[in-house]
Amino acid sequence: MSTEKEFLNIYAEETPNPETMKFVFNKMILPDDAVDFPSREQAQAAPLAKSLYEFSFVNGVFIMNNFVTITRTPGTEWHEVIPIVKEFLKAYVEAGELIVYPRTEPLKYEGAETQVVAQILEILDTYIKPAVETDGGMISFKSFNDGVVTVELKGSCSGCPSSTVTLKRGIEGLLTKMVPEVKEVVAESL
Repeated sequence: MSTEKEFLNIYAEETPNPETMKFVFNKMILPDDAVDFPSREQAQAAPLAKSLYEFSFVNGVFIMNNFVTITRTPGTEWHEVIPIVKEFLKAYVEAGELIVYPRTEPLKYEGAETQVVAQILEILDTYIKPAVETDGGMISFKSFNDGVVTVELKGSCSGCPSSTVTLKRGIEGLLTKMVPEVKEVVAESL
């Protein structure tokens, strides 16, 4: 039996949103789950997010799979805070601290199981979610009604200057091309 400690590595990665930075781990910290805490008050459900909000430069926290995306406060320079965040995250995860409190409700959409919704979900899961996650964000299907797909954008996608272009040209373009019943894609306002 080995008592050797697992090597934990974290690197910072820019996102298309200049106000957010993605901190990527070489292991899963929240497998198959995602949580978004755009305010300090909402972070009470996640010890990691609550701890990150203790830093004056943190203005938003998104945690998913093997990364944490942090939104900075105005006037914060990334080059000044990246080493601080990396050191904190490494110590936090190595100590085995709790990332989020267990939830009872699932994150998955459980609406109507129509053929159109099934096609939309498959396209989102296969093509769109991986690309959005690469940029430090998350997209969730909310509904399909009268040709309109409603999605929710979280993490670096929330408030990103290029998110409207991505939503309309990328996501809407792909869905309308692959699912003829889809006429428009809109983002749910939080």
